[in-house]
Formats: sequence, C-alpha cells, structure tokens
Amino acid sequence: MRGGTSKCWVFEWDNLQVPGKSVDEVLLRLFGSPDNRQIDGVGGGTSTTSKAVILSRSASAEADVDYTFAQVAVEEHRVDWGSNCGNCSAVVAPYAIDRGWVDAGQETTSVRTLNTNTDQLILQKVSTPDGRLQETGTLMIPGVPFPGLSVGMGFFDPAGRTTGKLFPTGEPVEKVTFDGREIPATLIDAGAPLIILEAASVGLTGNETAAEIDGQAELLVHLDDVRRDAAVRMGLAATRAEAERAIPKLALVARPSSDEGADLVVRMLSMGKLHPALAITGSVALTMAAQHEGTVVRDLISTDASSGLAMRTPAGLVQTWAETRDGVPVVGTLRSARRLADAELLLPETW
Repeated sequence: MRGGTSKCWVFEWDNLQVPGKSVDEVLLRLFGSPDNRQIDGVGGGTSTTSKAVILSRSASAEADVDYTFAQVAVEEHRVDWGSNCGNCSAVVAPYAIDRGWVDAGQETTSVRTLNTNTDQLILQKVSTPDGRLQETGTLMIPGVPFPGLSVGMGFFDPAGRTTGKLFPTGEPVEKVTFDGREIPATLIDAGAPLIILEAASVGLTGNETAAEIDGQAELLVHLDDVRRDAAVRMGLAATRAEAERAIPKLALVARPSSDEGADLVVRMLSMGKLHPALAITGSVALTMAAQHEGTVVRDLISTDASSGLAMRTPAGLVQTWAETRDGVPVVGTLRSARRLADAELLLPETW
C-alpha cells in the first residue's frame, strides 16, 4: 500500500514467522537488502520505498489495531524498529476495515491505532459511504502525483513517546557541533525524535533541491555527525556508533518569504538523504516545537502555532492542525492511502 509519501509492504505478524529465522532476517531477504538496488527483493532502493507495516488485532482495550513499523535498510544488513512512520500509519485504517477487523460505519469509520514502536495512540478516520470502504479516493497531497483515500490522523499526546520527554535534554535549545563549530539546535521527541537546525547555520537557505543537498557529501557527513551526537544526548543510543539510521531524523528550517504562503520552510533528512516531502512524525514534532518558546522553530515563525502549522516542503505545502481534547493535546494532519497490490512474496529455500 501507499501511505502518504511512502510505499509500505503490509504484513500480519503470523505471516512473518519462518522457522529458524528472525523477523529481521525475513524482512531483509524479502526486501532484497543489503543492495543499493534491492534487485532481488521488493524494496525500491530508497528509504521511502523500503518500509514494512506489521499489523495485528490489538491486545489493548484502548485500540483496535496494533501497528509496528520497520525501516528496512537498503545498503546495510539491519532493520530499524526505533520509531514510527507517520506516512505508513495511514494504511492501517483502510487495511483493518478491508480485513473486517473494524466494522465500517455508514458515513465515516474511526480506527484506534496503537503504534507499538512509540506506544502512540493514533485516531484515524476514513470515509465509508453506505458502509463500504472505497478503493479509490480524490485527495491529492504534496509528494504524490496521484490521488488516494483521505485518512485523517490525530496523534494523541505525542510528546516524549520514545524518550519520555518532549525535550529529552531538558532544554528547548542546545548547542551542537557542526564542522568544528557550535550551532543552536532543538532536540525534540514528539511523534518521533527529531533534531531541528536552522538552515542558515549550516550554510544553506532552506530552499535547496534534493540534488543540491544529496550531492554535498561533506555536508551530509557533518549533518550525520550532529545526528549521531544528538542520539546519544537524547538517550537513544549509548554511543555514536550505535545510533540508528532511521532515528533521530534531522530537519533544516528557514523563515519563509512573504509570497510562500507558509509559516516555515522545511528540508528533512531521512536515512542520510533529503526526504522528498516531509515525514508526518516530523511534522508533528515541528508543530509542537513551534508552540514552545526558545526553540529554533519558534524563533523563525511570526504566527501563533497553537492551532497548527503550514510548512513549505520540496513537494509542496504540508498543513497540520492542533487542538486539545479532554485536556490532552492532539496534533494531526490528512494523508492519502491506496492499495497497490495483494501479493504472495516468495522466499528462497536457503539464504
């Protein structure tokens, strides 16, 4: 299925159980990793097309579906389980309704999804006219050339789901070392852990294309150094070498021009390369950062972000909304989803 700007292979836990093999080993072989082309598997050779969604009926009374996300590395023999993917989250409700795990309502169906990576509860809403899930939809989102089903997603109380704190170091802004000099950074955990740097502090404008950023090998090395150091400071890894590739992600932000129709300009890096649009969990973290004084984001915006944030990305405008329900903060957005295939994936007898 496509969820948001990601392509996600969807599995049920029982179907990944292979005698004598771990789930990590099974996923790596199915996706064809490690190999930068993933030529002997179903991966697409990029971080946004090498993702697995693993589902089951929920064991929790507060949720309908338990959802685990796996980022399958492309060129490394590893699977990262440390974070959620907000884009892939959008496939959960349509899948659960299609499988009959959740009964479809006459107009709209709500699915309570528990992400097991972060213990994050996500309320998803899908249109089901006359009690039927639609195969096609009309919602267009930045980063996807075709429409899909509209999936509304609200992240309940997203702060500190991985580390236990909104600001894992206790401060809204810290100093990090980039290429031998100190620059300000916000280290935040909301939706997923994220490092936020002002683009100008690393010699960029914030409006660069993927080619302009991905083509700067030295820049990417320095940014990954920042990311690995921050992982240790945020309590995500004991050492720099143990920091996962998938988390924390890193966002470069800038003040928008008056004609951009946005509150913030964002360039996000995922798995060492520029994200084609914006990770949904990243959009949640950026929105919450904008609501707190002293953060890198708050110092760049001129509007009140208490009700959401409009962010200009390489693929277009991403809009979030924020509200409080029963005293609990909720940050949400709209994503689109579409089923691409029902498939039987074949494993070799030995590998």
